[in-house]
Amino acid sequence: MKRLLFLIWGFCLLAQVQAQPQKRRVQANPNQGTAQAVTNSDRAGLLFPTAAAIPSDVVWRRDIYRQLDLLSDKNGPLYYPVEPSGAQMNLFTYMFRLLLAGRINAYEYKLDGNESFVPAAKIDIKEFLERYHIYYEEKDGHYQVNVSDIPSAEVTRYYIKESSYFDQRTSTFHARVTALCPVLLNRDEEFGGESTPYPLFWLNYEEVSPFLARLPLMASNLNNVTNMTADDYFTLNCYEGKIYKTNNLRGQVLANYCKTDSALVKEQKRIEAELTDFEKNIWGRVEEAAKDSVDSLAVVPEKKVKSTAARTARTTRTSLSRRSSTAAEVKETKANTKTKKSSSGPSAPRVSVRRQRR
Repeated sequence: MKRLLFLIWGFCLLAQVQAQPQKRRVQANPNQGTAQAVTNSDRAGLLFPTAAAIPSDVVWRRDIYRQLDLLSDKNGPLYYPVEPSGAQMNLFTYMFRLLLAGRINAYEYKLDGNESFVPAAKIDIKEFLERYHIYYEEKDGHYQVNVSDIPSAEVTRYYIKESSYFDQRTSTFHARVTALCPVLLNRDEEFGGESTPYPLFWLNYEEVSPFLARLPLMASNLNNVTNMTADDYFTLNCYEGKIYKTNNLRGQVLANYCKTDSALVKEQKRIEAELTDFEKNIWGRVEEAAKDSVDSLAVVPEKKVKSTAARTARTTRTSLSRRSSTAAEVKETKANTKTKKSSSGPSAPRVSVRRQRR
């Protein structure tokens, strides 16, 4: 009897397991948990969290494209060391290694220069290596490139997309990098002409920022401590670059409607001034009002000093005039007394009196 009951209970349990949905049974398996669902970028984001993405409901946003010259001192931390030295390497070498390992994705640089972070725009690694004549070895479906064959020394320029926006939730103004593009130069030296820029690919900054938080940079020649990461460098806007394009309706770059170099520089300064003025005036010229109030307060003591000095000068002039008038009266009184005495005597000549009247 006990065996019969045990067999019936076993058949009921088996029927319940078979009736469970397939998807639910797969998720309930502890061997196939979140290890397959979490990507490399998600793991890096959990270990090295970065700033939150730009909210989609901001009330104001301006997208501009800048060109960074890595040979300048301001952008030097992204270029040096050209060849890896221990744990230190430049930005392109670090990104190139992650790209070969399949940990990040790179997207095509289109003819219009705009970025598109869709799966169809991902580049093929093998085609990319053959296009730019980078020597590689393929082993078990993976590509390996020696350090000497990585063209990090020729990547002396970067294109970045920068988004300036106002977050109404926190009432703060931000300027954040949203895309990176390394640019290859010095490929036309054998023809004796100027080097032609070759934009390689676009990188979604939101995807690569967790990995940039692991790349240390030496941001100063005076302080050799690597106390900054690549993500800190871009988040704090430590770079310096000229604007070459804005996100406009026609999709034009500045060189399309600025025919001369002076006109191009003037347009760049105008766009920079627009961004600066918006950030300063977003709260209704608070800084200017505070400055005016401080200046008005600073003028008050000066007015008091001037009024005090004028009052002192008037008092001094009054006292001097009083003293002079008193001295004149005393002198005149003495003179009249002498005149009376001389006129009362019998031998007082009239000539002397006439002379005194003159």
